[in-house]
Amino acid sequence: MTTSSIATAFGRVLGDRPQLRLTAYDGSTYGDTNADVTLAIRSPEAVQYLATAPGDLGLARAFVSGSLAVDGSLHQALTVLVMDGNQDTSMKDKLAVLRELGGWVLRRPPLPPEEATPPWRRGLRHSKQRDAMAVSHHYDVSNRFYELLLGSSMTYTCAVYPDASSSLEEAQASKYDLVARKLALEPGQRLLDVGCGWGGMVMHAAENYGVKALGVTLSEQQAEWAQKAIAERGIADRAEVRFLDYRDVPETDFDAVSSIGLTEHIGRRQLGSYFSRLASKLRPEGRLLNHCITRPTTRERARAGGFIDRYVFPDGELVGVGRVVTSMQNHGFEPRHEENLREHYAMTCRDWSTNLEENWEEAVAEVGLRRARVWQLYVAASRVGFDINNIQLHQVLGVKLGKSGTSAFPLRPPF
Repeated sequence: MTTSSIATAFGRVLGDRPQLRLTAYDGSTYGDTNADVTLAIRSPEAVQYLATAPGDLGLARAFVSGSLAVDGSLHQALTVLVMDGNQDTSMKDKLAVLRELGGWVLRRPPLPPEEATPPWRRGLRHSKQRDAMAVSHHYDVSNRFYELLLGSSMTYTCAVYPDASSSLEEAQASKYDLVARKLALEPGQRLLDVGCGWGGMVMHAAENYGVKALGVTLSEQQAEWAQKAIAERGIADRAEVRFLDYRDVPETDFDAVSSIGLTEHIGRRQLGSYFSRLASKLRPEGRLLNHCITRPTTRERARAGGFIDRYVFPDGELVGVGRVVTSMQNHGFEPRHEENLREHYAMTCRDWSTNLEENWEEAVAEVGLRRARVWQLYVAASRVGFDINNIQLHQVLGVKLGKSGTSAFPLRPPF
């Protein structure tokens, strides 16, 4: 089938990466036997996936299908692949390797079924119907699966670690408390939390700050889980989560709005209308805290790469924080504070990966081996992205000014 051993051929493409070893189904190996991580090319399909879709999509296809496996830390393997190669293989050399392996490597195997394009993706991008289906695809996996992945906080957004030894649960509570303090929540106020997930911010604000909190989500499973948790905590008189598009919330004159992880679903072209709608929900001098993943600059493309878009987060778009701030400024808000929590999100992904590893057998039983691999790869790759500054996490605090430009901000905010 080949005139060159599989592992040696891929080793030539990857270059000198001392921490990484390759093994292949033809018995060939490449690299130091004492390497920390081993990539195992288990079948010809792995070679074909990698050859026909270089980059994250080919790697995802091979990993999700099980034709490529990692012995050792997946995070470390991805870090080595992204960061530690000193050899920049030329296109001429890559083509030479393909010729050595033979033309069979360019015949792509069937795509993993997880990548199949659903009919709804042919609809208008970021229409209400398509957004609802995209959110359902991402979040309506299984509440039990998310419990295994996220832990008891059931919070699928960046945590804020008080110190390096803090637990994930402590860090998620710290995040919610930081948001509450930035919004200056007080007893008797009304909070709207858009894209509320499983209701973590709603419950934290109601229990710890005495506010009346409403959360909305496009995931029906999230809303059901949250309403049950609210009832069990005995706070249904001041906390509610609805299965509802944020654009359809009828109430107005909220004292504060929190948006924690929704902006990534909005789309670059819709940012202006998004912030205008949130401003319309606030009373004068009301505050918005927008918490979202961003690109490191405003020059990168907004749409996600092939793996994220096709397997995990359909229609997601990330923009630079400069564009977020500009959109807020131009559509009803005065920005008052901004901070980057990039390192905190890398730590959050680390802890999610640990949870998934520790609960692997139950996770597989809940959603199936291939989907569990999707999430294993997604969380590890996201951690690498935050590590190396391919993506960031920004909180931007804004205020809807009152008459004559009043903000009701203290000279120095206590948070």
